[in-house]
Amino acid sequence: MTEMDANGKPDVVAVPPSEGYPKQWFCVAVARDGSIFKGDSDTPAPLADTLSKSAIAWVDYWTDNYDRDTPVAAFRMGFSEALVSSLTVDSRTTYQDFDTEMGMRLPSVQVRGFQVEPYPLLILVRQSFIFTVHPLNVDRRFHRLRRYADTFIRKIRLDIPQEDRVTHLLLRLIDETNERNFEHLRQVEVLGEALNKDMTDHRTPRQELGPKIFDMKHALITYLDALWETNDVLHALRYGDAELMTDNAKLLYRLTLLAEDVNRQIGLAEHLSEVLASGLEVLQSIYNNQLQVMNNRLALIMTYLTVMGTAVLVPNTLATIFSSSAFNMEPNDIGWYVALLIGSTVVATFLSYWWMRRSRLFPKRVD
Repeated sequence: MTEMDANGKPDVVAVPPSEGYPKQWFCVAVARDGSIFKGDSDTPAPLADTLSKSAIAWVDYWTDNYDRDTPVAAFRMGFSEALVSSLTVDSRTTYQDFDTEMGMRLPSVQVRGFQVEPYPLLILVRQSFIFTVHPLNVDRRFHRLRRYADTFIRKIRLDIPQEDRVTHLLLRLIDETNERNFEHLRQVEVLGEALNKDMTDHRTPRQELGPKIFDMKHALITYLDALWETNDVLHALRYGDAELMTDNAKLLYRLTLLAEDVNRQIGLAEHLSEVLASGLEVLQSIYNNQLQVMNNRLALIMTYLTVMGTAVLVPNTLATIFSSSAFNMEPNDIGWYVALLIGSTVVATFLSYWWMRRSRLFPKRVD
């Protein structure tokens, strides 16, 4: 039932709000007489009469089984199986135009830790209304927009062409999902900052950094893929010449602005990837320097061991020779024998050290 405001104009139909999580089906519509309907339901049946009388409408539907329920829901809204299957079965197709109906699939990015998941948001368009489908618990996509749906749909004038009204509504929906996607880039940036902090902390176990760096790079690549899919859809809408879309230059310019926003986000994500890559290079340089220091220390130890081995080898050889029965050593020979061993040790050590220094075999000290 249509209520009248204080000025005698049609007002919003009062519908009791749902408790807790919003119901699966939601509709906001502007009738040809200017009255606005907003309500939700567990089934699409109560919305059929409203859609038949509306000049412009938006129907939103969420499901806990996207692959199973999407074709059924779209069929009940009057969309062809060919359109829906092309956007749900073929993962490479993100935009389709069948003249009297059109559809597109946009990514709904979700970030949970290092896990970045792009869930599908299906947008189907007919002459007088737009139908959106998305999975359950995807950051309650459109939950806030449902609340203020009557406010923004009231701003769509009824004295403009039908294509302009549909384009106005479509731009608002795309802008809303883009803003939610852009919010998740901040989460990725926070994760990147935490990772950089771990990389600069020498107490961080090195075996933990490798998996974290891989997860971070994978998260950025997944996010960039989602943004590129969005950019492809916006480009198709801008230059696809769809019959259901407007030819109004101002509205098409708004599409261009949306695409520029996505490109800016792509630039930010790529910059974050470059910062992470530079951090990896610094970390690799630190590792290389630590390995070089360790190698130099080991080489220095080996050099001194070589000098000591040479110094011990000479007196050991002399001791072996003089212990032969051919020399017939007597107890009174102990004085000069000990002096010979000590002297040969000192001389052999000095000569070994001098020769290795002269040959530059000592490694350079690196701290």
